[in-house]
Amino acid sequence: MLARVENMSISADVVALLDQLTTGIAVLDDALRFGHANAAFVELTGLARWRGCPLAVLGESSAALAALIERALSADSAATLRGLEFSVRSVRVRIDATATRCDAGVLLEMHPHSPLDATSAPVSQSMRGLAHEVKNPLAGLRGAAQLLRRRVDDADQQRLAELIIAEADRLGALTDRLLHPAGKPHLSVVNLHEVAERARALIVNEAAPEIRLERDYDPSLPAFRGDADRLLQLLLNLLRNALQAGATEIRLRTRAEHAAVLGGQSVRLALRLDVIDNGQGVPESLRESLFAPLVSGRAGGTGLGLALAREVAIEHGGQLDFRSRPGHTVFSVLLPLEFAHG
Repeated sequence: MLARVENMSISADVVALLDQLTTGIAVLDDALRFGHANAAFVELTGLARWRGCPLAVLGESSAALAALIERALSADSAATLRGLEFSVRSVRVRIDATATRCDAGVLLEMHPHSPLDATSAPVSQSMRGLAHEVKNPLAGLRGAAQLLRRRVDDADQQRLAELIIAEADRLGALTDRLLHPAGKPHLSVVNLHEVAERARALIVNEAAPEIRLERDYDPSLPAFRGDADRLLQLLLNLLRNALQAGATEIRLRTRAEHAAVLGGQSVRLALRLDVIDNGQGVPESLRESLFAPLVSGRAGGTGLGLALAREVAIEHGGQLDFRSRPGHTVFSVLLPLEFAHG
């Protein structure tokens, strides 16, 4: 039995996170009464009152949303309804809605209808609210690393300080991009192996000494046009996901794939990057909703890492898929060599 509204166990940290998101998010109990709704949800739906109110307060669209929630609960996985007509202050709009079971009840996500994939389109919007909170401590971290670099004489410690500075600069650029989105990757000529090696070097410093990080690269892969920083973020998210799944061995593998099918279209040549690990695998209950925002199989997880990784792949005209069993999980990124970026 899910918790009732008056006893819903939504922590203050979760509420603070939801309130920063620019995607409309609400949490309901098993009787479909609102326990929390963030400002974006209120703005999108035009609700004047919501606390403790039934889903029916949303008017004529509530029946379709109730059916969506029932479908999500019955399947115990995320369910999405796209293009639902909604009346907001006498104006008709179209929205996409996703319902997911969560610890506190039912998570209902709503955002303006988009022709893009509904599980990945709102991710950058969701992250944008968090970017404001990241910038100031990030600048402090960079300044401390600069001070450390000047004060230490040991070459290894200086190298680590320079690594912190470089990563702070990269994350600063990413937060700037989230706060002022152009909607397009910053394209340049990219060597996939250089991105992989940069990610590997960062993860080596995070992982326990007993973790094995292996390479299996195809040296014949050509360079391609992409956003190296965004692709690095994708790969770091996949590697960290493997570590969080308890992996002790992780292998980075690159291959060329001819006549690949991406987004329903065949491409002459795609570059494939696999992250293979021996961790616990993806739980059966999460497989259908793994890439949805705010869905996580880890206590304390934000559920944004894999969703963002998939978004980056889509930005590059590619895709991110996985196959998994206990002891063997493979996340595969496919990127078209000839990326026609509009």
